[in-house]
Amino acid sequence: MWQDLGPVGRAASSGGYFRQPFDSAERECHAWFLQECAARGLEVEADGNGNTVGWWRAPGVAEQPGNAVLTGSHLDSVLDGGAYDGPLGVVSSFAAIDVLRDRGFVPSRPIGVGAFVEEEGSRFGLACLGSRLMTGATTPEQAQELRDRNGVPLLDAMAAAGLEPSLGSSALLNGVGVFVELHVEQGRDLVDRGAAIGVASEIWPHGRFRFDFTGEANHAGTTRMEDRHDPMLTYAMTALAANKQARLSGERATFGRIEAVPNGTNAVPSRVTAWLDARCATDASLERMLAEIEGLGQERAGRDGTSLSVTAESVSRAVGFDADLARRLAVDHTGGDWPIIATQAGHDAGVLSAAGIPTAMLFVRNPTGISHSPAESAEIADCLVGVEALADTLERLAE
Repeated sequence: MWQDLGPVGRAASSGGYFRQPFDSAERECHAWFLQECAARGLEVEADGNGNTVGWWRAPGVAEQPGNAVLTGSHLDSVLDGGAYDGPLGVVSSFAAIDVLRDRGFVPSRPIGVGAFVEEEGSRFGLACLGSRLMTGATTPEQAQELRDRNGVPLLDAMAAAGLEPSLGSSALLNGVGVFVELHVEQGRDLVDRGAAIGVASEIWPHGRFRFDFTGEANHAGTTRMEDRHDPMLTYAMTALAANKQARLSGERATFGRIEAVPNGTNAVPSRVTAWLDARCATDASLERMLAEIEGLGQERAGRDGTSLSVTAESVSRAVGFDADLARRLAVDHTGGDWPIIATQAGHDAGVLSAAGIPTAMLFVRNPTGISHSPAESAEIADCLVGVEALADTLERLAE
């Protein structure tokens, strides 16, 4: 499976992946997902948001309301992303079903493998869009306003991919009693612990904020430095201030995307728009750090003769996963208990947990600790341990 999926959407120049929601590479991944479901005789169901689930239902087993077990992850990527973020969870879910069948296990509850759409938010700017829509965390009206960088509306992109959009709360979650997502770790916690597998305790609160810096366009050669109202300078000092505030508090602040107008080499820009990704240990600390960064930006704008406005494009509050479920999954394994660790990355699991579904996450060790990059990595031996761990987990939950 990994060999089949690996080449899809991979850039020859960097080795990174470009699997944007509803584009050709991501749709090829979706077709692969449907083929793997068919190969296992899974019953495929989809919603109008672009999410898909393949269900393993044992013949003759009566279903009870709210007892289904759902696993899976996502197939889209960030721009020039790594191979494992998302797809590892989907591939491992199929492999875990194979392991359970080889063991002769017959589930007394339905087991579903899900593929959630636009988890990264790299095309339409709202992370976990598919799971947000299916749980009602994002309304259809909000989603219909979303545009990609080329101005393409979400509904148009879905239609161009051959889908029939019907945004909103999803029947795919009807009957789901628990969700487990396996994911490559996006840091070095497991490496430092010498552990191949971990269980998530919580997700840090995080948000994406648009900073609009406005100044005065002018000639790069004839305008004296002291006569300029340059929003690029205001942005640059704000980015440095964000870095300092995050370092002082041990938290995270990243300006990873920027657009300048008119974007000319020989012109002072009239406007700079930059997007801040901020992540903190608590909701209060996220609000505090954002206020500090904005305050320092406003102070600099006053000196530069520019202006600054800040818009929250998406904010995810702290998510604490079901502690009893995490402990239940982490204990009594050959070789010892799995460590329970926090994560600073957002996931569909966090959205489902916030919607009231008991949720857990399993992490597979990443030897480099690098993610959202072509250098993202996982050893095949650890991935196979992850498959066994997920199979054990599904067996515990579905027996």
